[in-house]
Amino acid sequence: MKFVLAGFAGSGKTTLFNAMTGLDVPVGYGGQVRVGTVRVPDPRVDFLSRAYSPKKTTHATINLKDVPGEYGGKPHVLSPGALHQIRDREALCLVLRDFVNPALDAAPDPVGDLLAFHDECVLSDLGIAERRLDRARKERADVREIGAFETAVAALEAGRALRQVPRDELYRGFLKGYGLLTDLPLLAGVNVDEDRVGEPLDSGLAAGIAEMGGAGMILSARVEAEIAALDPEDQTEFLEDMGLAEPTLARFIRAAYSLMDLISFFTVGPEDVHAWTIRRGMVARRAAGRIHSDMERGFIRAEIIPYGVFADFGTEQAVKDAGRMRVEGKEYVVVDGDIMYVRFNV
Repeated sequence: MKFVLAGFAGSGKTTLFNAMTGLDVPVGYGGQVRVGTVRVPDPRVDFLSRAYSPKKTTHATINLKDVPGEYGGKPHVLSPGALHQIRDREALCLVLRDFVNPALDAAPDPVGDLLAFHDECVLSDLGIAERRLDRARKERADVREIGAFETAVAALEAGRALRQVPRDELYRGFLKGYGLLTDLPLLAGVNVDEDRVGEPLDSGLAAGIAEMGGAGMILSARVEAEIAALDPEDQTEFLEDMGLAEPTLARFIRAAYSLMDLISFFTVGPEDVHAWTIRRGMVARRAAGRIHSDMERGFIRAEIIPYGVFADFGTEQAVKDAGRMRVEGKEYVVVDGDIMYVRFNV
Protein backbone atom coordinates (compact mmCIF):
# COMPACT_ATOMS: atom_id res chain seq x y z
CA MET A 1 0.00 0.00 0.00
CA LYS A 2 1.40 3.38 -1.01
CA PHE A 3 0.40 6.27 1.25
CA VAL A 4 1.42 9.92 1.23
CA LEU A 5 1.72 12.39 4.09
CA ALA A 6 0.81 15.86 2.90
CA GLY A 7 0.16 19.14 4.65
CA PHE A 8 1.19 22.75 4.81
CA ALA A 9 4.44 24.00 6.32
CA GLY A 10 4.64 23.62 10.09
CA SER A 11 1.91 20.99 10.34
CA GLY A 12 4.25 18.48 11.97
CA LYS A 13 3.97 15.88 9.24
CA THR A 14 7.73 15.29 8.97
CA THR A 15 7.91 14.66 12.72
CA LEU A 16 5.09 12.15 12.26
CA PHE A 17 6.86 10.62 9.24
CA ASN A 18 10.02 10.10 11.29
CA ALA A 19 8.11 8.51 14.16
CA MET A 20 6.29 6.12 11.85
CA THR A 21 9.24 5.09 9.66
CA GLY A 22 12.11 5.23 12.18
CA LEU A 23 13.99 7.62 9.91
CA ASP A 24 15.53 10.92 10.96
CA VAL A 25 14.59 13.41 8.27
CA PRO A 26 15.41 16.96 9.43
CA VAL A 27 12.35 19.12 9.89
CA GLY A 28 12.36 21.85 7.24
CA TYR A 29 14.79 19.85 5.12
CA GLY A 30 14.53 22.02 2.02
CA GLY A 31 11.71 20.63 -0.04
CA GLN A 32 12.95 17.13 -0.77
CA VAL A 33 10.56 14.20 -1.02
CA ARG A 34 11.41 11.35 1.36
CA VAL A 35 10.10 7.78 1.31
CA GLY A 36 10.07 5.25 4.13
CA THR A 37 8.54 1.93 5.10
CA VAL A 38 6.10 1.42 7.95
CA ARG A 39 5.60 -2.06 9.38
CA VAL A 40 1.94 -2.86 9.97
CA PRO A 41 1.56 -4.06 13.58
CA ASP A 42 -0.60 -7.20 13.77
CA PRO A 43 -0.76 -9.39 16.89
CA ARG A 44 -2.03 -12.25 14.72
CA VAL A 45 1.29 -12.35 12.88
CA ASP A 46 3.15 -12.39 16.19
CA PHE A 47 0.98 -15.27 17.47
CA LEU A 48 1.53 -17.32 14.30
CA SER A 49 5.26 -16.64 14.46
CA ARG A 50 5.40 -18.01 18.00
CA ALA A 51 3.42 -21.06 16.90
CA TYR A 52 5.61 -21.91 13.88
CA SER A 53 9.02 -20.51 14.97
CA PRO A 54 9.87 -19.71 11.32
CA LYS A 55 13.22 -18.59 9.99
CA LYS A 56 11.58 -15.34 8.91
CA THR A 57 8.50 -13.36 9.91
CA THR A 58 7.15 -10.87 7.38
CA HIS A 59 4.65 -8.24 8.44
CA ALA A 60 2.65 -6.26 5.93
CA THR A 61 4.13 -2.85 5.16
CA ILE A 62 3.06 0.59 4.03
CA ASN A 63 5.21 2.63 1.66
CA LEU A 64 4.99 6.16 3.06
CA LYS A 65 6.00 9.33 1.21
CA ASP A 66 6.58 12.70 2.92
CA VAL A 67 5.82 15.52 0.48
CA PRO A 68 7.17 19.06 1.09
CA GLY A 69 4.60 21.47 2.50
CA GLU A 70 6.08 24.84 1.58
CA TYR A 71 6.64 26.57 -1.71
CA GLY A 72 8.17 29.98 -2.25
CA GLY A 73 7.71 30.94 1.38
CA LYS A 74 3.91 30.66 1.13
CA PRO A 75 2.69 28.49 4.01
CA HIS A 76 -0.69 27.68 2.43
CA VAL A 77 0.45 26.77 -1.07
CA LEU A 78 1.74 23.45 -2.39
CA SER A 79 3.89 23.54 -5.50
CA PRO A 80 2.78 21.80 -8.70
CA GLY A 81 5.71 19.46 -8.07
CA ALA A 82 4.42 18.59 -4.59
CA LEU A 83 0.95 17.91 -5.93
CA HIS A 84 2.47 15.74 -8.67
CA GLN A 85 4.29 13.69 -6.01
CA ILE A 86 0.93 12.81 -4.47
CA ARG A 87 -0.53 11.48 -7.70
CA ASP A 88 1.28 8.12 -7.69
CA ARG A 89 -0.09 7.20 -4.24
CA GLU A 90 -3.05 4.97 -3.40
CA ALA A 91 -4.25 7.03 -0.43
CA LEU A 92 -3.66 10.41 1.16
CA CYS A 93 -3.10 11.44 4.76
CA LEU A 94 -3.46 15.17 5.23
CA VAL A 95 -1.82 16.43 8.45
CA LEU A 96 -3.65 19.47 9.84
CA ARG A 97 -1.99 21.70 12.44
CA ASP A 98 -4.04 22.34 15.57
CA PHE A 99 -1.23 23.40 17.90
CA VAL A 100 0.74 26.60 18.40
CA ASN A 101 3.94 26.46 16.36
CA PRO A 102 6.47 29.09 17.55
CA ALA A 103 8.00 29.12 14.07
CA LEU A 104 4.76 30.38 12.54
CA ASP A 105 3.00 33.69 13.10
CA ALA A 106 -0.46 32.38 12.26
CA ALA A 107 -2.69 30.73 14.84
CA PRO A 108 -3.71 27.14 14.08
CA ASP A 109 -6.67 26.89 11.72
CA PRO A 110 -7.27 23.25 10.81
CA VAL A 111 -10.60 23.99 9.14
CA GLY A 112 -9.03 26.71 6.99
CA ASP A 113 -6.11 24.43 6.10
CA LEU A 114 -8.50 21.62 5.17
CA LEU A 115 -10.45 23.91 2.85
CA ALA A 116 -7.30 25.43 1.33
CA PHE A 117 -5.85 21.99 0.59
CA HIS A 118 -9.16 20.81 -0.85
CA ASP A 119 -9.37 23.86 -3.12
CA GLU A 120 -5.83 23.32 -4.43
CA CYS A 121 -6.56 19.68 -5.24
CA VAL A 122 -9.87 20.51 -6.91
CA LEU A 123 -8.28 23.16 -9.14
CA SER A 124 -5.40 20.87 -10.05
CA ASP A 125 -7.74 17.98 -10.92
CA LEU A 126 -10.06 20.28 -12.85
CA GLY A 127 -7.25 21.38 -15.14
CA ILE A 128 -6.33 17.76 -15.91
CA ALA A 129 -9.95 16.65 -16.41
CA GLU A 130 -10.80 19.58 -18.68
CA ARG A 131 -7.76 18.99 -20.88
CA ARG A 132 -8.54 15.29 -21.23
CA LEU A 133 -12.21 16.00 -21.96
CA ASP A 134 -11.26 18.45 -24.72
CA ARG A 135 -8.92 15.88 -26.30
CA ALA A 136 -11.45 13.06 -25.95
CA ARG A 137 -14.09 15.11 -27.76
CA LYS A 138 -11.70 16.07 -30.58
CA GLU A 139 -10.53 12.46 -30.93
CA ARG A 140 -14.13 11.19 -30.85
CA ALA A 141 -13.17 8.82 -28.06
CA ASP A 142 -15.43 6.23 -26.47
CA VAL A 143 -18.64 7.95 -25.40
CA ARG A 144 -18.27 6.33 -21.99
CA GLU A 145 -14.91 8.02 -21.51
CA ILE A 146 -16.34 11.37 -22.58
CA GLY A 147 -19.21 10.84 -20.15
CA ALA A 148 -16.84 9.96 -17.31
CA PHE A 149 -14.81 13.13 -17.78
CA GLU A 150 -17.93 15.25 -18.21
CA THR A 151 -19.13 13.93 -14.85
CA ALA A 152 -15.72 14.58 -13.29
CA VAL A 153 -15.54 18.14 -14.64
CA ALA A 154 -19.07 18.94 -13.46
CA ALA A 155 -18.30 17.67 -9.95
CA LEU A 156 -15.01 19.56 -9.73
CA GLU A 157 -16.54 22.78 -11.04
CA ALA A 158 -19.06 22.47 -8.21
CA GLY A 159 -16.18 22.14 -5.74
CA ARG A 160 -16.85 18.46 -5.00
CA ALA A 161 -14.13 15.92 -4.44
CA LEU A 162 -14.40 13.05 -6.91
CA ARG A 163 -14.34 10.57 -4.03
CA GLN A 164 -17.78 11.94 -3.15
CA VAL A 165 -19.24 10.91 -6.52
CA PRO A 166 -20.94 7.48 -6.26
CA ARG A 167 -19.50 4.66 -8.33
CA ASP A 168 -22.73 4.22 -10.27
CA GLU A 169 -22.44 7.84 -11.45
CA LEU A 170 -18.74 7.89 -12.37
CA TYR A 171 -17.01 5.08 -14.23
CA ARG A 172 -13.52 5.32 -12.81
CA GLY A 173 -11.91 2.92 -15.25
CA PHE A 174 -11.31 5.82 -17.64
CA LEU A 175 -9.79 7.97 -14.88
CA LYS A 176 -6.98 5.54 -14.10
CA GLY A 177 -3.54 6.82 -14.90
CA TYR A 178 -4.42 10.47 -14.33
CA GLY A 179 -3.74 10.43 -10.57
CA LEU A 180 -6.68 12.65 -9.71
CA LEU A 181 -6.05 13.88 -6.18
CA THR A 182 -9.64 14.31 -5.06
CA ASP A 183 -10.42 10.69 -5.93
CA LEU A 184 -7.80 9.36 -3.51
CA PRO A 185 -9.08 8.01 -0.18
CA LEU A 186 -8.51 10.78 2.39
CA LEU A 187 -7.48 10.39 6.02
CA ALA A 188 -7.09 13.69 7.87
CA GLY A 189 -4.80 13.55 10.90
CA VAL A 190 -5.34 16.53 13.22
CA ASN A 191 -2.02 17.17 14.96
CA VAL A 192 -2.50 18.48 18.51
CA ASP A 193 -0.40 19.18 21.63
CA GLU A 194 0.37 16.39 24.08
CA ASP A 195 -2.31 17.43 26.58
CA ARG A 196 -5.06 17.13 23.93
CA VAL A 197 -4.13 13.79 22.44
CA GLY A 198 -7.01 11.99 24.15
CA GLU A 199 -9.66 14.46 22.99
CA PRO A 200 -12.32 13.56 20.40
CA LEU A 201 -12.24 15.15 16.97
CA ASP A 202 -13.95 18.56 16.88
CA SER A 203 -17.47 18.06 15.52
CA GLY A 204 -17.24 20.92 13.03
CA LEU A 205 -13.94 19.69 11.66
CA ALA A 206 -15.22 16.12 11.56
CA ALA A 207 -18.23 17.30 9.53
CA GLY A 208 -15.96 19.14 7.09
CA ILE A 209 -13.79 16.07 6.58
CA ALA A 210 -16.84 13.85 6.10
CA GLU A 211 -18.28 16.32 3.58
CA MET A 212 -15.15 15.79 1.50
CA GLY A 213 -15.64 12.02 1.68
CA GLY A 214 -12.76 11.46 4.11
CA ALA A 215 -12.16 10.15 7.61
CA GLY A 216 -10.47 11.98 10.48
CA MET A 217 -8.50 11.23 13.62
CA ILE A 218 -6.65 13.07 16.40
CA LEU A 219 -2.91 12.51 16.75
CA SER A 220 0.12 14.11 18.32
CA ALA A 221 3.29 13.87 16.26
CA ARG A 222 5.32 14.96 19.29
CA VAL A 223 3.91 12.11 21.41
CA GLU A 224 4.53 9.62 18.62
CA ALA A 225 8.14 10.80 18.37
CA GLU A 226 8.59 10.24 22.11
CA ILE A 227 7.05 6.77 21.90
CA ALA A 228 9.27 5.82 18.96
CA ALA A 229 12.37 6.81 20.94
CA LEU A 230 11.52 4.47 23.84
CA ASP A 231 12.45 0.84 24.29
CA PRO A 232 9.47 -1.46 23.62
CA GLU A 233 9.15 -2.41 27.29
CA ASP A 234 8.88 1.27 28.27
CA GLN A 235 6.29 2.17 25.63
CA THR A 236 3.38 0.52 27.46
CA GLU A 237 4.04 2.47 30.65
CA PHE A 238 4.37 5.73 28.69
CA LEU A 239 1.07 5.11 26.91
CA GLU A 240 -0.65 4.42 30.23
CA ASP A 241 0.71 7.65 31.65
CA MET A 242 -0.69 9.50 28.62
CA GLY A 243 -4.05 7.77 29.00
CA LEU A 244 -3.68 6.02 25.65
CA ALA A 245 -4.47 2.39 24.89
CA GLU A 246 -2.10 2.21 21.91
CA PRO A 247 0.17 4.37 19.74
CA THR A 248 -1.30 6.48 16.97
CA LEU A 249 0.45 4.22 14.47
CA ALA A 250 -1.91 1.34 15.29
CA ARG A 251 -4.98 3.58 14.98
CA PHE A 252 -3.60 5.09 11.79
CA ILE A 253 -3.15 1.65 10.24
CA ARG A 254 -6.66 0.55 11.18
CA ALA A 255 -8.13 3.77 9.81
CA ALA A 256 -6.14 3.42 6.59
CA TYR A 257 -7.18 -0.21 6.12
CA SER A 258 -10.81 0.67 6.76
CA LEU A 259 -10.65 3.64 4.39
CA MET A 260 -9.20 1.53 1.58
CA ASP A 261 -11.21 -1.60 2.45
CA LEU A 262 -8.07 -3.69 2.96
CA ILE A 263 -7.69 -7.00 4.78
CA SER A 264 -4.83 -9.38 5.54
CA PHE A 265 -4.42 -13.09 4.92
CA PHE A 266 -1.49 -15.23 6.02
CA THR A 267 0.82 -17.91 4.70
CA VAL A 268 2.64 -19.94 7.33
CA GLY A 269 5.37 -22.55 7.65
CA PRO A 270 8.85 -23.22 9.03
CA GLU A 271 10.47 -20.89 6.50
CA ASP A 272 8.22 -17.84 6.73
CA VAL A 273 5.10 -16.53 8.44
CA HIS A 274 3.90 -13.86 6.04
CA ALA A 275 1.07 -11.30 6.08
CA TRP A 276 -0.37 -10.31 2.70
CA THR A 277 -2.58 -7.27 2.09
CA ILE A 278 -5.47 -7.42 -0.39
CA ARG A 279 -8.72 -5.61 -1.11
CA ARG A 280 -11.77 -6.98 0.64
CA GLY A 281 -13.78 -9.14 -1.74
CA MET A 282 -10.78 -10.57 -3.62
CA VAL A 283 -11.15 -14.20 -4.67
CA ALA A 284 -8.64 -16.89 -3.74
CA ARG A 285 -7.07 -17.21 -7.18
CA ARG A 286 -6.28 -13.50 -7.39
CA ALA A 287 -5.06 -13.45 -3.79
CA ALA A 288 -2.70 -16.29 -4.66
CA GLY A 289 -1.23 -14.04 -7.33
CA ARG A 290 -0.13 -11.65 -4.58
CA ILE A 291 2.19 -14.43 -3.40
CA HIS A 292 3.44 -15.42 -6.85
CA SER A 293 2.08 -15.10 -10.38
CA ASP A 294 2.58 -18.87 -10.93
CA MET A 295 0.16 -19.57 -8.10
CA GLU A 296 -2.55 -17.54 -9.79
CA ARG A 297 -1.89 -19.02 -13.23
CA GLY A 298 -1.80 -22.64 -12.05
CA PHE A 299 -4.28 -22.36 -9.18
CA ILE A 300 -5.96 -25.64 -8.22
CA ARG A 301 -7.42 -25.02 -4.75
CA ALA A 302 -6.84 -23.23 -1.47
CA GLU A 303 -6.74 -24.89 1.92
CA ILE A 304 -8.09 -22.45 4.49
CA ILE A 305 -7.83 -22.19 8.26
CA PRO A 306 -9.57 -19.12 9.73
CA TYR A 307 -7.24 -17.39 12.17
CA GLY A 308 -9.78 -17.64 15.00
CA VAL A 309 -9.98 -21.42 14.53
CA PHE A 310 -6.19 -21.73 14.62
CA ALA A 311 -6.01 -19.60 17.77
CA ASP A 312 -8.63 -21.81 19.46
CA PHE A 313 -6.86 -25.10 18.65
CA GLY A 314 -3.28 -23.85 18.94
CA THR A 315 -1.65 -26.02 16.28
CA GLU A 316 -2.23 -26.81 12.63
CA GLN A 317 -2.38 -30.54 13.32
CA ALA A 318 -5.09 -30.03 15.95
CA VAL A 319 -7.12 -28.04 13.42
CA LYS A 320 -6.78 -30.84 10.85
CA ASP A 321 -7.65 -33.54 13.39
CA ALA A 322 -10.83 -31.62 14.23
CA GLY A 323 -11.74 -31.39 10.55
CA ARG A 324 -11.69 -27.60 10.62
CA MET A 325 -9.38 -27.01 7.63
CA ARG A 326 -11.52 -26.19 4.57
CA VAL A 327 -10.84 -26.74 0.88
CA GLU A 328 -11.99 -23.86 -1.33
CA GLY A 329 -11.96 -23.18 -5.07
CA LYS A 330 -10.72 -20.26 -7.14
CA GLU A 331 -13.87 -18.15 -6.62
CA TYR A 332 -13.72 -18.35 -2.84
CA VAL A 333 -13.75 -14.83 -1.35
CA VAL A 334 -10.84 -14.50 1.05
CA VAL A 335 -11.76 -13.38 4.57
CA ASP A 336 -9.65 -11.20 6.85
CA GLY A 337 -7.38 -13.47 8.90
CA ASP A 338 -7.52 -16.50 6.63
CA ILE A 339 -4.47 -18.75 6.77
CA MET A 340 -4.12 -20.02 3.22
CA TYR A 341 -2.22 -22.86 1.57
CA VAL A 342 -2.30 -22.60 -2.21
CA ARG A 343 -2.15 -25.78 -4.28
CA PHE A 344 -1.11 -25.07 -7.87
CA ASN A 345 0.49 -26.62 -10.92
CA VAL A 346 2.30 -24.88 -13.79
